[in-house]
Amino acid sequence: MMKYLFKCIAILLISFNCYAEPPVFEILIKDHLFYPDELVIPANTKVKLLVKNQDATPEEFESYELNREKVIPGNTQAIIFVGPLKPGVYPFFGEFFPKTAQGRIIAKESGD
Repeated sequence: MMKYLFKCIAILLISFNCYAEPPVFEILIKDHLFYPDELVIPANTKVKLLVKNQDATPEEFESYELNREKVIPGNTQAIIFVGPLKPGVYPFFGEFFPKTAQGRIIAKESGD
């Protein structure tokens, strides 16, 4: 009976882990800048970026290292999934205002 109970608990834990929502991190675009311009996320974990563009003009979140690009119209938001990433630094920029809209994601192992 105990073996059966442990198997059931293990299956439930695996199921919850498979369907768990990824952690959400928020980035704001305001005055053609990213806030925060440096975002620390856990390494080896898929995360959801909620990018809110508070400017009236569109901006494109782009990163060659993350292999992501997404146009975010003015006064709207977008969801961008990244990872799981190895520990490291992953720059991103706004393609429409690349001189000002700069940022980076730092993927860190827990305890670093």
